[in-house]
Amino acid sequence: MEQRVSLITLGVRDFDAAVAFYTNMGWSRVDSPDGVAAFDMVGQTLGLYPMDMLAKELGKPLDEIGGFSGMVLSHNVREKSDVAEVLSRVVAAGGTVLREAQDVFWGGHHGHFADPDGHIWEVAHNPFSPLNDDGAFRWNGY
Repeated sequence: MEQRVSLITLGVRDFDAAVAFYTNMGWSRVDSPDGVAAFDMVGQTLGLYPMDMLAKELGKPLDEIGGFSGMVLSHNVREKSDVAEVLSRVVAAGGTVLREAQDVFWGGHHGHFADPDGHIWEVAHNPFSPLNDDGAFRWNGY
């Protein structure tokens, strides 16, 4: 297996609300099959998939999938002030700020939010891992 993640699929309970949230956060949706929403990112794609369809695909009852799995998606930004700027858009877009922007013990700055389905995101500025010109992230920078 090559060391990469190509597609991150989030199971969502209210497909239209989830699509609206990411669109309201400024993301652009790309063409995809009915019942799937796709947002291309740098090097990957984020997919939104109705939770009932995901359960059917997995062959599991809906109540056996979903919920917080301990995974946090991270969105790194170029400047420290960008963390608060992104978090300020979350509530208007339909999400919930879980932790306001603040300095972190390791020298960075971050905050957390949940999308309408409770998927947790970190918004972070890591001064030790500056983003590439196209926004790509690499641990310890480029």
